[in-house]
Amino acid sequence: MKRYVIIGNGVAAAGCIEGIRKIDRTGEITVVSEEDRAVYCRPLISYYLEKKTDLSRMQYRSADFYDRMGCRVLYGKKAVRILNESREIELDDGALLPYDSLCLAVGSSPFVPRFEGIESVENQFSFMTLDDALALDAAVSENSRVLIVGAGLIGLKCAEGLTGRAASVAVCDLADRVLSSILDDECAAMMQKHLEAHGMRFYLGDSVGRFEGNTAIMQSGAAVPFDVLVLAVGVRANTALLREAGGEVNRGILVDERMQTSLPGIYAAGDCAEGFDSSVGARRVLAILPNAYLQGHAAGVNMAGGSETLENAIPMNSIGFFGLHAMTAGSYEGALYEEKTDHSIKRLFTKDDLLKGFILIGCNERAGIYTAMIREKTPLSSVNFEILKKAATTAAFSSEIRRKKFGGVV
Repeated sequence: MKRYVIIGNGVAAAGCIEGIRKIDRTGEITVVSEEDRAVYCRPLISYYLEKKTDLSRMQYRSADFYDRMGCRVLYGKKAVRILNESREIELDDGALLPYDSLCLAVGSSPFVPRFEGIESVENQFSFMTLDDALALDAAVSENSRVLIVGAGLIGLKCAEGLTGRAASVAVCDLADRVLSSILDDECAAMMQKHLEAHGMRFYLGDSVGRFEGNTAIMQSGAAVPFDVLVLAVGVRANTALLREAGGEVNRGILVDERMQTSLPGIYAAGDCAEGFDSSVGARRVLAILPNAYLQGHAAGVNMAGGSETLENAIPMNSIGFFGLHAMTAGSYEGALYEEKTDHSIKRLFTKDDLLKGFILIGCNERAGIYTAMIREKTPLSSVNFEILKKAATTAAFSSEIRRKKFGGVV
Protein backbone atom coordinates (compact mmCIF):
# COMPACT_ATOMS: atom_id res chain seq x y z
CA MET A 1 0.00 0.00 0.00
CA LYS A 2 1.42 3.36 -1.05
CA ARG A 3 2.04 5.97 1.65
CA TYR A 4 1.15 9.57 0.79
CA VAL A 5 2.01 12.52 3.00
CA ILE A 6 0.64 16.02 2.48
CA ILE A 7 2.18 18.85 4.50
CA GLY A 8 -0.40 21.61 4.86
CA ASN A 9 -4.17 21.52 5.18
CA GLY A 10 -5.54 24.25 2.92
CA VAL A 11 -7.27 24.26 -0.44
CA ALA A 12 -4.22 22.84 -2.26
CA ALA A 13 -4.16 19.93 0.20
CA ALA A 14 -7.86 19.25 -0.40
CA GLY A 15 -7.21 19.21 -4.15
CA CYS A 16 -4.30 16.83 -3.62
CA ILE A 17 -6.40 14.45 -1.53
CA GLU A 18 -9.11 14.35 -4.19
CA GLY A 19 -6.50 13.93 -6.94
CA ILE A 20 -4.96 10.94 -5.16
CA ARG A 21 -8.33 9.32 -4.57
CA LYS A 22 -9.24 9.74 -8.24
CA ILE A 23 -6.49 7.19 -8.99
CA ASP A 24 -5.78 5.29 -5.77
CA ARG A 25 -8.72 4.39 -3.52
CA THR A 26 -6.76 2.46 -0.90
CA GLY A 27 -3.40 4.17 -0.36
CA GLU A 28 -2.58 5.60 3.06
CA ILE A 29 -2.92 9.41 3.17
CA THR A 30 -1.55 11.40 6.10
CA VAL A 31 -2.07 15.17 6.34
CA VAL A 32 0.20 17.24 8.58
CA SER A 33 -1.77 20.30 9.68
CA GLU A 34 -0.07 23.07 11.62
CA GLU A 35 -3.48 24.64 12.23
CA ASP A 36 -5.89 22.88 14.55
CA ARG A 37 -8.66 23.17 11.96
CA ALA A 38 -10.14 21.30 9.03
CA VAL A 39 -9.70 22.91 5.62
CA TYR A 40 -11.56 26.22 5.35
CA CYS A 41 -11.93 29.00 2.81
CA ARG A 42 -9.39 31.65 3.81
CA PRO A 43 -10.82 34.48 1.67
CA LEU A 44 -13.88 34.39 3.94
CA ILE A 45 -12.03 35.53 7.06
CA SER A 46 -12.85 39.18 6.32
CA TYR A 47 -16.53 38.28 6.06
CA TYR A 48 -16.25 36.67 9.48
CA LEU A 49 -15.04 40.02 10.85
CA GLU A 50 -18.08 41.66 9.28
CA LYS A 51 -20.34 38.98 10.81
CA LYS A 52 -21.51 38.06 7.31
CA THR A 53 -20.57 34.43 7.80
CA ASP A 54 -19.85 32.00 10.62
CA LEU A 55 -17.34 29.25 11.26
CA SER A 56 -19.56 26.48 9.88
CA ARG A 57 -20.12 28.25 6.55
CA MET A 58 -16.39 28.86 6.13
CA GLN A 59 -15.63 25.16 5.74
CA TYR A 60 -14.25 24.25 2.30
CA ARG A 61 -15.40 20.65 2.50
CA SER A 62 -18.03 18.79 4.52
CA ALA A 63 -17.37 17.64 8.08
CA ASP A 64 -16.90 14.03 6.95
CA PHE A 65 -14.43 14.90 4.19
CA TYR A 66 -11.34 13.28 5.73
CA ASP A 67 -13.25 10.16 6.78
CA ARG A 68 -14.74 9.75 3.30
CA MET A 69 -11.31 10.15 1.75
CA GLY A 70 -9.68 7.74 4.18
CA CYS A 71 -7.22 10.32 5.53
CA ARG A 72 -5.40 10.58 8.82
CA VAL A 73 -4.92 14.20 9.89
CA LEU A 74 -2.24 15.20 12.40
CA TYR A 75 -3.58 18.47 13.77
CA GLY A 76 -1.29 20.95 15.51
CA LYS A 77 1.85 19.34 14.08
CA LYS A 78 4.62 21.02 12.13
CA ALA A 79 7.03 19.40 9.68
CA VAL A 80 10.55 20.65 10.41
CA ARG A 81 12.69 18.59 8.03
CA ILE A 82 12.54 16.39 4.95
CA LEU A 83 14.90 13.41 5.17
CA ASN A 84 15.17 12.93 1.44
CA GLU A 85 17.32 9.83 1.34
CA SER A 86 15.21 7.82 3.77
CA ARG A 87 11.94 9.40 2.56
CA GLU A 88 10.81 10.51 5.98
CA ILE A 89 9.38 13.71 7.44
CA GLU A 90 10.58 14.87 10.84
CA LEU A 91 7.87 16.54 12.91
CA ASP A 92 8.33 19.15 15.63
CA ASP A 93 7.78 16.52 18.33
CA GLY A 94 10.64 14.41 16.95
CA ALA A 95 8.41 11.81 15.32
CA LEU A 96 9.38 10.47 11.89
CA LEU A 97 6.72 10.04 9.23
CA PRO A 98 7.63 7.80 6.25
CA TYR A 99 6.34 8.54 2.77
CA ASP A 100 6.47 7.18 -0.76
CA SER A 101 5.07 10.37 -2.32
CA LEU A 102 5.05 13.77 -0.67
CA CYS A 103 3.18 16.99 -1.47
CA LEU A 104 4.22 20.32 0.01
CA ALA A 105 1.10 22.46 0.33
CA VAL A 106 2.66 24.70 2.97
CA GLY A 107 1.38 28.03 1.69
CA SER A 108 2.95 31.36 2.54
CA SER A 109 3.71 33.47 5.60
CA PRO A 110 3.28 37.18 6.29
CA PHE A 111 6.25 39.35 5.47
CA VAL A 112 6.89 41.66 8.43
CA PRO A 113 9.38 44.50 7.84
CA ARG A 114 11.72 45.37 10.70
CA PHE A 115 10.07 48.61 11.73
CA GLU A 116 11.90 50.56 14.41
CA GLY A 117 9.97 50.36 17.66
CA ILE A 118 7.64 47.57 16.52
CA GLU A 119 8.30 45.72 19.78
CA SER A 120 6.59 48.56 21.66
CA VAL A 121 3.24 47.84 19.93
CA GLU A 122 1.14 45.55 22.09
CA ASN A 123 -1.92 44.95 19.89
CA GLN A 124 -0.40 43.90 16.57
CA PHE A 125 -1.84 41.27 14.26
CA SER A 126 -1.44 39.55 10.91
CA PHE A 127 -4.44 38.71 8.73
CA MET A 128 -3.71 35.40 7.03
CA THR A 129 -5.54 32.72 8.96
CA LEU A 130 -8.80 32.15 10.78
CA ASP A 131 -6.94 32.31 14.08
CA ASP A 132 -5.68 35.77 13.05
CA ALA A 133 -9.26 36.84 12.36
CA LEU A 134 -10.48 35.46 15.69
CA ALA A 135 -7.74 37.28 17.60
CA LEU A 136 -8.43 40.54 15.76
CA ASP A 137 -12.16 40.14 16.29
CA ALA A 138 -11.61 39.89 20.05
CA ALA A 139 -9.28 42.91 20.15
CA VAL A 140 -11.39 45.43 18.23
CA SER A 141 -14.15 47.48 19.83
CA GLU A 142 -16.29 50.38 18.65
CA ASN A 143 -13.70 52.75 20.15
CA SER A 144 -10.68 51.21 18.40
CA ARG A 145 -8.53 53.21 16.04
CA VAL A 146 -7.11 50.69 13.56
CA LEU A 147 -4.00 51.19 11.42
CA ILE A 148 -3.39 48.70 8.61
CA VAL A 149 0.02 48.61 6.96
CA GLY A 150 -0.57 47.41 3.40
CA ALA A 151 -3.15 48.45 0.80
CA GLY A 152 -3.13 45.18 -1.12
CA LEU A 153 -5.80 42.50 -1.27
CA ILE A 154 -5.26 41.27 2.29
CA GLY A 155 -5.01 44.71 3.88
CA LEU A 156 -8.08 46.13 2.16
CA LYS A 157 -10.28 43.10 2.89
CA CYS A 158 -9.25 43.40 6.52
CA ALA A 159 -10.08 47.12 6.40
CA GLU A 160 -13.50 46.39 4.93
CA GLY A 161 -14.17 43.82 7.64
CA LEU A 162 -13.39 46.35 10.37
CA THR A 163 -15.07 49.42 8.87
CA GLY A 164 -18.18 50.12 10.89
CA ARG A 165 -16.93 48.00 13.79
CA ALA A 166 -14.07 50.30 14.79
CA ALA A 167 -14.02 54.04 15.42
CA SER A 168 -11.65 54.58 12.49
CA VAL A 169 -9.67 52.58 9.93
CA ALA A 170 -6.52 54.01 8.32
CA VAL A 171 -4.44 52.24 5.66
CA CYS A 172 -0.90 53.08 4.58
CA ASP A 173 1.29 51.73 1.79
CA LEU A 174 4.58 52.62 0.13
CA ALA A 175 2.84 52.24 -3.23
CA ASP A 176 1.09 55.35 -4.49
CA ARG A 177 -2.18 53.50 -5.17
CA VAL A 178 -4.39 50.82 -3.68
CA LEU A 179 -4.26 47.25 -5.02
CA SER A 180 -1.08 48.13 -6.88
CA SER A 181 -0.43 44.50 -7.92
CA ILE A 182 -3.66 44.22 -9.94
CA LEU A 183 -4.92 47.74 -10.77
CA ASP A 184 -3.43 50.59 -12.79
CA ASP A 185 -3.56 54.22 -11.66
CA GLU A 186 -7.01 55.15 -12.95
CA CYS A 187 -8.70 51.95 -11.82
CA ALA A 188 -7.06 52.19 -8.41
CA ALA A 189 -8.20 55.81 -8.05
CA MET A 190 -11.80 54.75 -8.68
CA MET A 191 -11.57 52.03 -6.06
CA GLN A 192 -9.88 54.34 -3.55
CA LYS A 193 -12.59 56.97 -3.96
CA HIS A 194 -15.21 54.29 -3.29
CA LEU A 195 -13.38 53.07 -0.17
CA GLU A 196 -12.95 56.59 1.17
CA ALA A 197 -16.68 57.20 0.73
CA HIS A 198 -17.19 54.34 3.19
CA GLY A 199 -14.91 55.85 5.82
CA MET A 200 -11.40 54.54 5.12
CA ARG A 201 -8.49 56.94 5.36
CA PHE A 202 -5.33 56.42 3.28
CA TYR A 203 -1.65 57.31 3.53
CA LEU A 204 -0.32 56.27 0.11
CA GLY A 205 3.22 56.71 -1.14
CA ASP A 206 4.01 56.72 2.55
CA SER A 207 4.64 54.12 5.20
CA VAL A 208 5.74 53.75 8.78
CA GLY A 209 9.19 55.09 9.61
CA ARG A 210 9.01 54.03 13.25
CA PHE A 211 6.62 53.26 16.06
CA GLU A 212 6.50 55.15 19.31
CA GLY A 213 4.11 53.08 21.38
CA ASN A 214 0.66 53.44 19.84
CA THR A 215 1.72 56.13 17.40
CA ALA A 216 3.10 55.46 13.93
CA ILE A 217 5.53 58.10 12.73
CA MET A 218 5.25 58.02 8.98
CA GLN A 219 8.13 58.56 6.59
CA SER A 220 6.43 61.80 5.61
CA GLY A 221 6.56 62.94 9.23
CA ALA A 222 2.84 62.51 9.89
CA ALA A 223 1.90 61.01 13.26
CA VAL A 224 -0.91 58.44 13.17
CA PRO A 225 -2.29 57.31 16.55
CA PHE A 226 -3.87 53.85 16.77
CA ASP A 227 -5.02 51.21 19.22
CA VAL A 228 -4.83 48.16 16.94
CA LEU A 229 -2.15 47.50 14.31
CA VAL A 230 -2.55 45.05 11.41
CA LEU A 231 0.54 44.18 9.38
CA ALA A 232 -0.54 43.20 5.85
CA VAL A 233 2.54 44.24 3.91
CA GLY A 234 2.75 41.06 1.88
CA VAL A 235 3.54 37.36 1.98
CA ARG A 236 6.41 35.08 1.14
CA ALA A 237 6.12 31.51 -0.09
CA ASN A 238 7.21 28.92 2.46
CA THR A 239 10.14 27.31 0.68
CA ALA A 240 12.47 26.37 3.56
CA LEU A 241 11.52 22.68 3.82
CA LEU A 242 12.43 21.92 0.22
CA ARG A 243 15.41 24.29 0.08
CA GLU A 244 16.99 22.71 3.15
CA ALA A 245 16.44 19.27 1.61
CA GLY A 246 18.45 20.35 -1.45
CA GLY A 247 15.55 21.19 -3.76
CA GLU A 248 15.36 24.08 -6.19
CA VAL A 249 13.50 27.20 -5.10
CA ASN A 250 13.16 30.76 -6.34
CA ARG A 251 10.39 33.02 -5.06
CA GLY A 252 8.51 29.77 -4.61
CA ILE A 253 9.23 26.05 -4.85
CA LEU A 254 9.99 25.37 -8.50
CA VAL A 255 7.61 22.87 -10.09
CA ASP A 256 6.97 21.57 -13.60
CA GLU A 257 3.58 21.20 -15.26
CA ARG A 258 2.98 18.00 -13.24
CA MET A 259 3.72 19.86 -9.96
CA GLN A 260 6.89 17.78 -9.58
CA THR A 261 9.73 19.51 -7.73
CA SER A 262 13.42 18.96 -8.46
CA LEU A 263 13.48 16.12 -5.90
CA PRO A 264 12.10 12.66 -6.77
CA GLY A 265 8.79 11.78 -5.18
CA ILE A 266 8.17 15.32 -3.94
CA TYR A 267 5.49 17.64 -5.34
CA ALA A 268 4.34 21.12 -4.39
CA ALA A 269 1.08 23.03 -4.84
CA GLY A 270 -0.61 26.24 -3.85
CA ASP A 271 0.86 29.49 -2.59
CA CYS A 272 4.27 27.91 -1.94
CA ALA A 273 4.72 26.73 -5.54
CA GLU A 274 6.19 28.62 -8.46
CA GLY A 275 4.69 27.26 -11.66
CA PHE A 276 4.13 28.47 -15.20
CA ASP A 277 2.00 31.56 -15.87
CA SER A 278 0.75 31.05 -19.42
CA SER A 279 -0.36 34.68 -19.75
CA VAL A 280 3.23 35.94 -19.67
CA GLY A 281 5.11 32.75 -20.59
CA ALA A 282 7.20 32.71 -17.42
CA ARG A 283 7.34 31.15 -13.98
CA ARG A 284 5.42 32.92 -11.21
CA VAL A 285 3.84 32.26 -7.85
CA LEU A 286 0.09 32.49 -8.51
CA ALA A 287 -1.28 32.75 -4.98
CA ILE A 288 -4.98 32.44 -5.70
CA LEU A 289 -7.51 29.91 -4.46
CA PRO A 290 -8.62 28.34 -7.78
CA ASN A 291 -5.01 27.84 -8.82
CA ALA A 292 -4.19 26.23 -5.46
CA TYR A 293 -6.90 23.62 -5.97
CA LEU A 294 -5.91 22.90 -9.58
CA GLN A 295 -2.24 22.52 -8.65
CA GLY A 296 -3.11 20.31 -5.70
CA HIS A 297 -5.35 18.08 -7.79
CA ALA A 298 -2.68 17.68 -10.48
CA ALA A 299 -0.08 16.86 -7.84
CA GLY A 300 -2.35 14.22 -6.28
CA VAL A 301 -3.15 12.52 -9.57
CA ASN A 302 0.54 12.32 -10.48
CA MET A 303 1.58 11.18 -7.01
CA ALA A 304 -0.83 8.25 -7.41
CA GLY A 305 0.58 7.22 -10.78
CA GLY A 306 -1.88 9.01 -13.04
CA SER A 307 -1.15 11.80 -15.48
CA GLU A 308 -2.41 15.37 -15.17
CA THR A 309 -0.74 18.60 -16.20
CA LEU A 310 -1.44 22.23 -15.47
CA GLU A 311 -0.17 24.37 -18.31
CA ASN A 312 -2.72 27.18 -18.59
CA ALA A 313 -2.64 28.79 -15.15
CA ILE A 314 -3.03 32.57 -15.17
CA PRO A 315 -3.32 35.27 -12.50
CA MET A 316 -6.93 36.21 -11.82
CA ASN A 317 -8.80 37.96 -9.04
CA SER A 318 -12.41 38.65 -8.20
CA ILE A 319 -12.85 40.93 -5.23
CA GLY A 320 -15.47 43.36 -4.00
CA PHE A 321 -15.61 46.17 -1.47
CA PHE A 322 -18.90 47.59 -0.23
CA GLY A 323 -20.72 46.42 -3.37
CA LEU A 324 -18.14 47.57 -5.94
CA HIS A 325 -16.58 44.54 -7.62
CA ALA A 326 -13.29 44.27 -9.46
CA MET A 327 -12.32 41.34 -11.68
CA THR A 328 -8.90 41.03 -13.27
CA ALA A 329 -7.00 38.35 -15.17
CA GLY A 330 -3.95 37.83 -17.34
CA SER A 331 -1.42 40.51 -18.24
CA TYR A 332 -1.93 44.12 -19.21
CA GLU A 333 0.02 44.25 -22.46
CA GLY A 334 -0.82 45.12 -26.04
CA ALA A 335 -3.60 47.24 -27.49
CA LEU A 336 -6.24 48.60 -25.13
CA TYR A 337 -10.01 48.61 -25.63
CA GLU A 338 -11.78 50.66 -22.99
CA GLU A 339 -15.26 51.63 -21.86
CA LYS A 340 -15.83 53.72 -18.76
CA THR A 341 -18.48 55.64 -16.87
CA ASP A 342 -18.35 57.53 -13.58
CA HIS A 343 -18.80 54.23 -11.74
CA SER A 344 -17.32 51.55 -13.99
CA ILE A 345 -14.26 50.74 -16.07
CA LYS A 346 -13.83 47.95 -18.61
CA ARG A 347 -10.38 47.35 -20.10
CA LEU A 348 -9.46 44.57 -22.51
CA PHE A 349 -5.85 44.05 -23.57
CA THR A 350 -5.08 42.31 -26.88
CA LYS A 351 -1.86 41.29 -28.61
CA ASP A 352 -0.88 38.85 -31.37
CA ASP A 353 -4.52 37.93 -32.11
CA LEU A 354 -5.11 37.00 -28.45
CA LEU A 355 -6.92 38.43 -25.47
CA LYS A 356 -4.08 38.87 -22.98
CA GLY A 357 -5.86 40.34 -19.96
CA PHE A 358 -8.70 42.43 -18.60
CA ILE A 359 -9.74 44.77 -15.77
CA LEU A 360 -13.44 45.05 -14.97
CA ILE A 361 -14.64 47.38 -12.20
CA GLY A 362 -18.33 47.84 -11.53
CA CYS A 363 -19.20 45.80 -14.63
CA ASN A 364 -21.93 43.18 -14.86
CA GLU A 365 -20.03 40.77 -17.12
CA ARG A 366 -19.64 37.02 -17.56
CA ALA A 367 -15.92 37.37 -16.94
CA GLY A 368 -15.43 33.60 -17.10
CA ILE A 369 -15.71 33.80 -20.89
CA TYR A 370 -12.85 36.30 -21.07
CA THR A 371 -10.82 34.24 -18.61
CA ALA A 372 -11.31 31.06 -20.65
CA MET A 373 -10.17 32.86 -23.79
CA ILE A 374 -6.95 33.92 -22.06
CA ARG A 375 -6.35 30.44 -20.64
CA GLU A 376 -7.05 28.64 -23.90
CA LYS A 377 -5.35 31.23 -26.12
CA THR A 378 -8.45 31.51 -28.31
CA PRO A 379 -7.54 33.39 -31.53
CA LEU A 380 -9.54 36.60 -31.78
CA SER A 381 -9.85 35.94 -35.49
CA SER A 382 -11.94 32.85 -34.66
CA VAL A 383 -14.59 34.84 -32.76
CA ASN A 384 -16.59 38.02 -33.28
CA PHE A 385 -14.46 40.25 -31.10
CA GLU A 386 -16.57 43.32 -31.85
CA ILE A 387 -19.42 41.61 -29.99
CA LEU A 388 -17.09 40.49 -27.19
CA LYS A 389 -15.84 44.02 -26.68
CA LYS A 390 -19.32 45.07 -25.72
CA ALA A 391 -20.29 42.00 -23.70
CA ALA A 392 -18.84 38.63 -22.73
CA THR A 393 -21.36 36.42 -24.52
CA THR A 394 -21.37 33.04 -26.22
CA ALA A 395 -23.03 34.72 -29.21
CA ALA A 396 -19.56 35.85 -30.28
CA PHE A 397 -18.52 32.24 -30.93
CA SER A 398 -19.35 30.11 -33.94
CA SER A 399 -22.09 27.50 -33.57
CA GLU A 400 -19.44 24.76 -33.72
CA ILE A 401 -17.44 26.30 -30.86
CA ARG A 402 -20.61 26.88 -28.85
CA ARG A 403 -21.55 23.21 -29.18
CA LYS A 404 -18.06 22.14 -28.12
CA LYS A 405 -17.46 24.58 -25.30
CA PHE A 406 -20.87 25.43 -23.92
CA GLY A 407 -22.74 22.16 -23.83
CA GLY A 408 -24.63 22.31 -27.09
CA VAL A 409 -25.88 25.90 -26.76
CA VAL A 410 -26.33 27.27 -30.29
